Amino acid sequence: MEKELKIMESDEYLPLRDVVFKTLRQAILKGDMEPGERLMEITLANKLGVSRTPIREAIRKLELEGLVHMVPRKGAIVASISEKDMRDVLEVRVTLEELAVKLAIQNMEEPDIDQLRRAAKKFESAVIARDIVDIVEADVMFHDVIYNRTNNGRLIQIINNLREQMYRYRLEYVKDARTHSILISEHQDIITALEKRDVDEAKNAVRQHIINQEKGIVRAIKDR
Repeated sequence: MEKELKIMESDEYLPLRDVVFKTLRQAILKGDMEPGERLMEITLANKLGVSRTPIREAIRKLELEGLVHMVPRKGAIVASISEKDMRDVLEVRVTLEELAVKLAIQNMEEPDIDQLRRAAKKFESAVIARDIVDIVEADVMFHDVIYNRTNNGRLIQIINNLREQMYRYRLEYVKDARTHSILISEHQDIITALEKRDVDEAKNAVRQHIINQEKGIVRAIKDR
């Protein structure tokens, strides 16, 4: 059954081409547009109620981000999740996460630990509700608490730029219900290490968190 596609709400001052780009990008990242699916300009224009020009511009930007590939005689298609691309992204992420906990641990106070615990509880609630998108969003919120306590604006900016590329992989990982209890346990390990102000333990906890994610995504890719 074809999924409905609606143009996303956005700042009224944002150019239409950017709104269209964000709409298509979100649809790909959240799995509403699946790998291998063709991006037909006329069809998308009709669905979103826009002309073909912003659709064409959005597709070019999506291609630059690696979310779309141009295929001879087919045109634009949603890019498949590549094991190599995933490993490249996670390789960068693990380094940034280790730096983040190292910096955050210097600034963490009890209210911050409490905020982490609340974020972990929200994650557990999303797991119980079995809402995949909410599970991913709750995981993002958990890590955001740590990033914000680094007090390093440049690091946060870099992590936020990587976040969109990570979203597809996070989503793919949590589709497997077997990962949920692992993630809950890993979040607790991270909280414990930060509460103890143990840098090495915290770095090991986030590294294992990402290693397990990599293994889970590889398994998902191979099971297709």
